Amino acid sequence: MLIFVYGTLKRGHRLHGHLAGSSFIGDGVTQPLYRLFRIGWFPGLVEHDAGLCVHGELWDATKATLDVLDEVEGVSEGLFERRPVQLAAPFDRADIESYFFSGDVTDAEDGGDCW
Repeated sequence: MLIFVYGTLKRGHRLHGHLAGSSFIGDGVTQPLYRLFRIGWFPGLVEHDAGLCVHGELWDATKATLDVLDEVEGVSEGLFERRPVQLAAPFDRADIESYFFSGDVTDAEDGGDCW
């Protein structure tokens, strides 16, 4: 499964170790449909009318790794939701997912296009 990561799961960041055993595919960028917001010490990706091309990394992860990432990202608690994300070429494929923040970002600080 291909997963696009844009924050604390990227290489050199706090939670990257949870991608151990996954294969790095390359640096990627989204279509200009999303924005990052600062949610405490981590970013949250959301769909946004004033979207930017968010920069991140593409990884090939196993189902077992995705289960761990779902736990780390708080999917069962409703903090994040893993679903399809639209990337720019050369990764403009329908089978890539990312973690989208599920909370309210009304008062959150804009995180720009790169964490």
